[in-house]
Amino acid sequence: MSQEDKLLFQGIVVESSKGIFRVKLENEHVIIGHLSGRMKKFKIRVLAGDEVTVELSPYDLTRGRIVERKKLETKKYVSKKAIKHKQYKK
Repeated sequence: MSQEDKLLFQGIVVESSKGIFRVKLENEHVIIGHLSGRMKKFKIRVLAGDEVTVELSPYDLTRGRIVERKKLETKKYVSKKAIKHKQYKK
């Protein structure tokens, strides 16, 4: 099977246990997913609530491979003093 045959979907991890994840896809289907080898190699952790990209085979649409975890933007810490003196602009 070539790379072109794979289907990519975005989803949110609903539940996780022992390396098996329940992922709710954009189209409201819930599938079972596992981590790809590259994610295991680089020890990327996936928790419930994370947005992920899932790769599915056209032959079995109930199981998939998690190939990417979407990075969440973190807010920078802004001190109260900077806000008070109007150095910080929103």
